Amino acid sequence: MKLPMLSTGEKLAEIKRLYFRTTRQTIQADLAKALDLLKSLPAEEDRERAAVFMEGLAEMRRDWARSPGGGKGARKKNVNKKT
Repeated sequence: MKLPMLSTGEKLAEIKRLYFRTTRQTIQADLAKALDLLKSLPAEEDRERAAVFMEGLAEMRRDWARSPGGGKGARKKNVNKKT
């Protein structure tokens, strides 16, 4: 099976698609794929255009890693705790 070569525009569109369609279950694979696409972009200007989506993917991964219970983790419970 031949794999198609993606143009720069197609690579940027795929990174954007990954950003908007990622889920808690797919974030690791989506981020890895987006990173591979980012590395293959030929120009710094193109990488800068993709950076906002890459940062968003990384932030989602951090958020989902911190709150495995859907945002109801121990961190929120301790906020109101008096010391």
